[in-house]
Amino acid sequence: MIENEAAGERRRGKVERLIAEYELEGIDEELIEYWTGDGRERRSLRELATYFNRQLLRAALDRNGAFSFDVDVETIHERLRDDATSAGVRTRIRRRLEREGVDVASLEADFVSHSAIRTFFGHRDVTPATDETDQVATESERIQKLRDRTAAVTADKLETLRSTDRIHVGDFHVLVDVQVFCEDCKTQLGIEELLEDRRCSC
Repeated sequence: MIENEAAGERRRGKVERLIAEYELEGIDEELIEYWTGDGRERRSLRELATYFNRQLLRAALDRNGAFSFDVDVETIHERLRDDATSAGVRTRIRRRLEREGVDVASLEADFVSHSAIRTFFGHRDVTPATDETDQVATESERIQKLRDRTAAVTADKLETLRSTDRIHVGDFHVLVDVQVFCEDCKTQLGIEELLEDRRCSC
């Protein structure tokens, strides 16, 4: 029985667990609607992770009756998470939250990544059903084939050089990592992440 419960917890995933713990009623359907564009403007996985984390923060504030803040949830979340926030500002906001009874360390540990949101949709077999998605999937597959071919050709050339004693290397694997750097927002993303989110930080 315990093993079955543990398996169920693993299957449920972090997002599902937090929805239950923070009593975020209805947010699961909101996430799905935003991801599929069903009656709402479609959002990326990264945007949905930010949205979900802000709902966690809002619930934590409500749970502790923390109504004295003169800044909104979006600003508090940004000050906690944005790398551009100075250490002093981040420390002050953390201390204010702690004075209101919020366990900041636990809250930040609960914040999810876009990967957790993707896992949530995977558990529910939810995918955006659009022509755009089909095209992205097609191009993603082509890029993957090019990467596989590049890795195979490179491995073959290296093996030839090794067998003729022109280079010395032990057993090896060739890894091809494609990164995309946006000159406008200065964001660097892996190709898979960019194609999943379909946007950078612009």
